[in-house]
Amino acid sequence: MENNHTVIPLITLLPFILMLLSIAVFPLFWNHWWEKNRNKLIVAIILSIPIIIFLFTADLSEKLFETLVFDYIPFIVLLGSLFTITGGIYLSGDIEAKPIINTSFLGIGAVLASIMGTTGAAMLLIRPVIQTNKEREFKVHTILFFIGIVANCGGLLTPLGDPPLFMMYLRGAPFTWFLQLLPEWLVTNLMLLIIYFLVDSYYHKKEKKEAITRDETNIRPIRIEGKLNFIWLIGVVLAVAFINEQYISLISTNHYYKFLREGVIVGMAMLSLLFTTRLTRQSNNFTWEPIKEVAYLFLGIFITMVPCILYLEFNAKSLGVNFASQFYYAAGGLSSVLDNTPTAVTFYSLALGLGQQSANMVAGIPFDLMKAISVGAVFFGSMTYIGNGPNFMVKSVAEENNIKMPDFFSYIYKFSLIVLLPIFIIVQLLFI
Repeated sequence: MENNHTVIPLITLLPFILMLLSIAVFPLFWNHWWEKNRNKLIVAIILSIPIIIFLFTADLSEKLFETLVFDYIPFIVLLGSLFTITGGIYLSGDIEAKPIINTSFLGIGAVLASIMGTTGAAMLLIRPVIQTNKEREFKVHTILFFIGIVANCGGLLTPLGDPPLFMMYLRGAPFTWFLQLLPEWLVTNLMLLIIYFLVDSYYHKKEKKEAITRDETNIRPIRIEGKLNFIWLIGVVLAVAFINEQYISLISTNHYYKFLREGVIVGMAMLSLLFTTRLTRQSNNFTWEPIKEVAYLFLGIFITMVPCILYLEFNAKSLGVNFASQFYYAAGGLSSVLDNTPTAVTFYSLALGLGQQSANMVAGIPFDLMKAISVGAVFFGSMTYIGNGPNFMVKSVAEENNIKMPDFFSYIYKFSLIVLLPIFIIVQLLFI
């Protein structure tokens, strides 16, 4: 395409930039107005309208349709169902919030993230972590590391772990191939857990004596209520793993079966609502507001980012991204500000378009490029609140429980740049 730049004018990238700025700036200056999810939806709609008009007038409406129907709807169905099901699992009791206990929570989350997905693991464990730490004054750092480990870096070992990996799986990467990323997973999560343990130990010593005394004396055995929800959770995991074109050919040949997987996932969520008592959800402080926030904001993000993704695809070969390390940082950098799923798909298409050959090919691209895209998209999704769906949900649940989380920019310069980025650079130097 010689006229790529005229097909996708740079001005069409502006609504997406404004969408990101809205998420970053409104909480700083108009927080009371921005707290209402209705206002988030209004902003998302206003910024989406010019993009919708452009895509229809430029005969690119099918891209909008594909994004909404095959990316946004499955994304929200999966996140919403996992949110619903895990919200019905209530961990009662109160154990001591010692650094070793908190670190164990995050370590368990890192393992569960690859089994039930970062969203499932995050929504399952965030409330118990908050409950355990409720007597402590210093707990924001725990939520930040929780986002880094459980909501992102833990999900690298299977296609179920994070949506970018599932997209690579659907494009031909074998299910077990992702287990080869164990060294990257182990080094990253181990470094994060060690740093967290040191940070939490520091803050634990700063706690007031009465807070520690309360934490040590208010000990109640751990009990799990809503255990039936684990069955629905397993149902979601199996649906994601096996209801796809690789196992059910009807999905590719009959459009009536296109959303069979989403239908089963919604069914699991409905069973959770049906069989979980209202008291259990009330005990969990369960409300629909966090998933509404994600649905509204990501509606705007998914629509306004369509021209950005198209621009990248149309201009891929002129971008000069050819080597694994470049793919790692480019896919990672964009995953920080775009949702990491379409970003991973875009860079996979770029790698495919380069036509490189090697002795070890995965889904039509060289092994090292697939590894760079997968690791970069998953890890760098933790760099901002919008890099991966669960990030916002964890933030919302924490704020519902009166934990004052950093704003968009503070998260980046107080956590991402000083804790996460150095580790991701070390991973690149060691493995990519």
